[in-house]
Amino acid sequence: MKSERIFDEFPAPSYRGNQKQALEDIKAAFDGGNDVVLVRAPTGSGKSLLARSIAGCADQPDDVAPSEATGAYYTTPQVSQLDDVAEDDLLTDLKIIRGKRNYDCILPGETDTPVNRAPCAREKGYDCSVKHRCPYFSDRAIASNREIAAMTLAYFMRTAGSEVFRKRDVCVVDEAHGLAEWAEMYAAIDLNPRTVPIWDELKVPELTDLDRAVQYAERLGNVCEREKDDLITKPELTPAEAAKRDRLQELIGELDWFVEDYRNQDSATTWVVDQPDGEGGGITIKPMNPERYLNHTVWERGNKFALLSATILNKESFCGQVGLDPDNVALVEVGHTFPVENRPLYDTTQGKMTYEHRDETLPKIARTVVRIMQHHRGEKGLIHAHSYAIQERLAERLDQMGVGDRIRTHTKDDRDDELESWKATDGEEVFLSVKMEEALDLKGDLARWQVLCKAPFLNTGDSRVAHRLEHGQWAWYYRAALRTVIQACGRVVRAPDDYGATYLADTSLLQLFERAEQDTPPWFREQVELMSDPDLPEFDPQAASRSHSSGKSRTNNRQRTRTSRSSQSNSNSQSSSNSQSDGQSRDESERNGKSGRDKKSPMADVWDVE
Repeated sequence: MKSERIFDEFPAPSYRGNQKQALEDIKAAFDGGNDVVLVRAPTGSGKSLLARSIAGCADQPDDVAPSEATGAYYTTPQVSQLDDVAEDDLLTDLKIIRGKRNYDCILPGETDTPVNRAPCAREKGYDCSVKHRCPYFSDRAIASNREIAAMTLAYFMRTAGSEVFRKRDVCVVDEAHGLAEWAEMYAAIDLNPRTVPIWDELKVPELTDLDRAVQYAERLGNVCEREKDDLITKPELTPAEAAKRDRLQELIGELDWFVEDYRNQDSATTWVVDQPDGEGGGITIKPMNPERYLNHTVWERGNKFALLSATILNKESFCGQVGLDPDNVALVEVGHTFPVENRPLYDTTQGKMTYEHRDETLPKIARTVVRIMQHHRGEKGLIHAHSYAIQERLAERLDQMGVGDRIRTHTKDDRDDELESWKATDGEEVFLSVKMEEALDLKGDLARWQVLCKAPFLNTGDSRVAHRLEHGQWAWYYRAALRTVIQACGRVVRAPDDYGATYLADTSLLQLFERAEQDTPPWFREQVELMSDPDLPEFDPQAASRSHSSGKSRTNNRQRTRTSRSSQSNSNSQSSSNSQSDGQSRDESERNGKSGRDKKSPMADVWDVE
């Protein structure tokens, strides 16, 4: 790595904010002998530009011997982040490669077929006459030879051991705060009718312990192997058969890895098994702290690493989760450049949103949302519902109050379409969302306010969460929730001259700030310390509905928002009393997951695999 190139490799014509200082600190960290540098950079720091500068320091073929690693990888778990990179004129030298399913075949009659289901994937020995022009293989060839190859973290992990994407000198992971969770998700094995093509042919026993799970995994792997062999003997497969073959092969690899890792005495991985419906029901085999997976899929892929995020909250804890030695890791802190008065937090807490308190609290939150909608006439807003159950109940309540004409919701299937449609609208529509705390850029008038309906504590019904809490890892539990809150707060303020208000509705959020105070970044702690009570109008649903003409122009509304922000900076004394509000006890936290145990992981919607 040639760290002295870091400033020359900066792709923008000039620096803004703390970018130059950040590069100086990053260079000093690498020069100090650290192989891994964590860069804690808040929203608006230009992390992609910092990442490009770091990647540009990678050794090139002329710098080292032919046997040495050269070039760089840029990877991120978030598909939207990769899309942003693709559209950034300053990052055109990053060659992006995506999974096969993102490319269409170009053969006549197959142009609607994704490459992973094209004739080359279906027919044995198929010799494609246009492979040199295939969009997937073309992009892959270019990316493998480009100095900086860019891809999702899922694709990056899937290509571990590939002859095409070998070890490189520098790896940059953007939005790296959830690296441990993504590795756990990558290594988890879900066995159910949707994921096992031969499920109906299986006799699924009750798995009472891990030893029985290992024995069953071996037997299932052998059955899948025979099924796969029967398929690959066929000269030609249908698209459905090709998909079945690929899934069986993937499943065989997953099961083999689990058995091998469980029996490896040197492995640090702890496995847990869930089978909520008992005999005959679905099974999930999950790893905790899967260091071996990360070692193989990430740490062996480069010489030097830069991990960027706004929410790597605790260096030692993060290193422990991902298998890094903290003594070989440096943390670079990048200061926030957005004025704190432009990103206010408002205490509108109405009670706890735990399962047993929800019936009492949710109607109060609905009334508060109406008052916020009245206050923000002419401005779009975002409501973080946390779960689809809360979303449905809140939407129904708001509709009963007469403001449903300003509310837009989404389902798991149409979330992206509804989001893009909402972003394209002008006016004051409110998006009632689920799991959109990350990877969402609502700059300017796309949203001027948002509401956090519930403290985003992890589901204690998840065996991995329960296992950690049984071992007293409460600091980890609160850090995970705080990380999601900080990410959410960054959705509506995207630049130094942007502004947006965040309203807190769940009392447990105040407890969270207390419990996780020592892991709170200084710039977010300042927001919490300045938190105040907003000056909202009296409850009047008619005044909040779209059909009601408020008689106030958007310009006047913006001025009111700025005035409110200015007055809140003088309300420090209120935040002290607010922070003493009762939070969520451990016993209540343990019951917190009951309403959503069937929900996917928060990252499931951005986990892009081939």
